[in-house]
Amino acid sequence: MRIEHLYRYPIKGLTQESLDEIDLTHGAIFPWDRAFALAQGDAPFDPAQPKFLAKRNFMCLAVTAHIAQLKSRFDPAQQLLCISAPDQPTIAENPFTAAGAIAIARFLSEILGHDARGTPRFHHVPGHNFADDGEPVISLINQASLDDFTARIGKAREALRFRPNIILSGAGPWAELSWLGREFQLGQARVRILRSIPRCTATEVNPATAARDASPVQELRRLYGHHHMGVYLTVVEGGRISVGDAMEAL
Repeated sequence: MRIEHLYRYPIKGLTQESLDEIDLTHGAIFPWDRAFALAQGDAPFDPAQPKFLAKRNFMCLAVTAHIAQLKSRFDPAQQLLCISAPDQPTIAENPFTAAGAIAIARFLSEILGHDARGTPRFHHVPGHNFADDGEPVISLINQASLDDFTARIGKAREALRFRPNIILSGAGPWAELSWLGREFQLGQARVRILRSIPRCTATEVNPATAARDASPVQELRRLYGHHHMGVYLTVVEGGRISVGDAMEAL
């Protein structure tokens, strides 16, 4: 089995960054993955005591499909977060400063339009991530499972609808569902498969067009009797992983 793609999503709900390699740390997610989020004005998120909240408390694809049109890029070395929207100037701000966070929040709130509730606030909280799971997990999709799914429905269902961190090739279709609890060597890291990933309405949004043009949750249920795609894993022993690295069962 082989790593084909690596992705992180610096801002919750927005576009991916493609990576060639990444250093994993025991018990942690990808560095800078879901490190930033726009909390809705009525969300009970307290940056002084950060806790997991459901995605609808934040700007998210499940509620606002057109945010898929935004393009985002984060440069940790320069401490610069860039976001562009169709027909608008690109914003480039330091998200770690109060002024930068306010400017980003204003920009994204205008994009949200009627979907903005109250006065949204843009957050980065060191040590906290805004992933959809309450634990620090990494998501993996088996390309063969996605290929089986698309072949059976006869239509394209892009991998990025499911927002994976890792896309893996070389396994049989749905083999990952038998890996729960098992450990694997992944590049230089050792990982454990925790559980399969139930999917939500965010997968309805086409990542290229921002249109709600499919119902993967219903399609998965109809074809397989479940609405899962991919698995969550945790890092047991840190190390670097790269595109092209092998994944081998231990």
